[in-house]
Amino acid sequence: MSEATSDIGLIGLAVMGQNLALNIADHGYKISVYNRTTSKMEEFVAENPNTPGGVVGCPTLEEFVASLKRPRKIIILVQAGRATDAVIDGLVPLLEEGDIIIDGGNAYWHDTIRRENDLTEKGLRFIGSGVSGGEEGARFGPSLMPGGTQEAWDHLKPIWEAVAAKVDAETGKPLEGAAPGKPVEGGVPCTAYIGSDGAGHYVKMVHNGIEYGDMQMICEAYDLMRRLLGMSAPEIADVFKQWNTGLLDSFLIEITAEVLAQKDPETGKDFVDIVLDTAGQKGTGKWTSISALDMGVPAPTVAEAVFSRCVSAVKEERVAASKILTGPVKEFSGDKQALIQQIHDALYCSKICSYAQGFQLMREAQNEFKWTLNFGEIAQIWRGGCIIRAGFLQKITEAYDADAELANLLLDPYFKQTVTDLEENWREVVAVGVKSGVPLPCFSSALAYFDSYRSEYLPQNLLQAQRDFFGAHTYERTDKPRGQFYHIDWPEADRPQLEA
Repeated sequence: MSEATSDIGLIGLAVMGQNLALNIADHGYKISVYNRTTSKMEEFVAENPNTPGGVVGCPTLEEFVASLKRPRKIIILVQAGRATDAVIDGLVPLLEEGDIIIDGGNAYWHDTIRRENDLTEKGLRFIGSGVSGGEEGARFGPSLMPGGTQEAWDHLKPIWEAVAAKVDAETGKPLEGAAPGKPVEGGVPCTAYIGSDGAGHYVKMVHNGIEYGDMQMICEAYDLMRRLLGMSAPEIADVFKQWNTGLLDSFLIEITAEVLAQKDPETGKDFVDIVLDTAGQKGTGKWTSISALDMGVPAPTVAEAVFSRCVSAVKEERVAASKILTGPVKEFSGDKQALIQQIHDALYCSKICSYAQGFQLMREAQNEFKWTLNFGEIAQIWRGGCIIRAGFLQKITEAYDADAELANLLLDPYFKQTVTDLEENWREVVAVGVKSGVPLPCFSSALAYFDSYRSEYLPQNLLQAQRDFFGAHTYERTDKPRGQFYHIDWPEADRPQLEA
């Protein structure tokens, strides 16, 4: 049996697992690694013999567990679902009371709650931690969203704070320059205790839902410039590069400029033009939308982003339909630069509404699942490392610092004034898209959300009256206190009147 000298262990040596293990070792922690395919583990250890902390390869689970200091801390980075459960089942007989299992995969938060309950009964501790930032983030600094007991977090905290991305304390901008064996020093770590049981994975899910919205809105901006203005991919790349120096400064805008500037190695054509227009998904955007529906929280922009990927997937149907269904001729005769600025403003306003929906969803989830979430802190840990990292998130942090009970981001003075200033351009872009036949599902749904949220009166009075007519579903009255319900006997329905 191996001597218990490692500070932490990791199971699952796909790219994310390898990179996170090296990140941990770079910060001086000795880490044991295990992979079901032993040769992969042996190859990984052989390729990384001189990390500051040291990497210990273990051919069996028994040796892996025996190599870890108490309380043992074990990160699992395998496929979510059954594979994660199988690894946990294999570990449990080998662990002792107080040992900690950390699931770093994209787990469904209900599974995380179940796993924590099951392991607690066995005397073990469990942390479900969102890990965002992709392969590069895992290697040089991800955004980490841990949920579980405070006691379990206290044991993991030094390691998670060490390996997380770092941002400048004053500006919130990510600190860069990390290299193998030379991590970034100083700064504020992009991790914090999120809450009990499934809170960490829930917040990571919402992060991914927001990411779906961000990506789709960027695509809509690109599509308007491509279709209406006839701009080439390199020309649009220059626009995104310029946008990345201002309000829209973000990782996704940055990489969009790089993608659009890329040439295809095989043909020399613009790379984006040879990529088939069908987008995949792994489910977290769908989970976000389902959760919003389950809790009755309006999150239409995330849902439209998911549906946009679904529409893209029926490529053959769309090709056939394009030969049958016609729309307006796509011509634009106005000021090109003016429209580009309007698209910029529409993207920023839509982004504000998308994030407002995400934070509303988390606010309702904390009530539903009895969590205590710090929304300003969540925005803080998204400022670096994660896929949606953006300068914009500093404004969200400041909004919740000013008012921790803020009902909606649109009510914060900065965001209110910004939308007020840019609203006309936003509306113009949606109108141009509709008139030109360019689909703008996220731009338009975000605008509809804004208009609905700012409306004192909505037409659902008629809807509720319809429900009372055909199903005796009752209604509340404008001239009576809330919470009192009424029903009238409609002429063609022999239904008894319900008392208030």
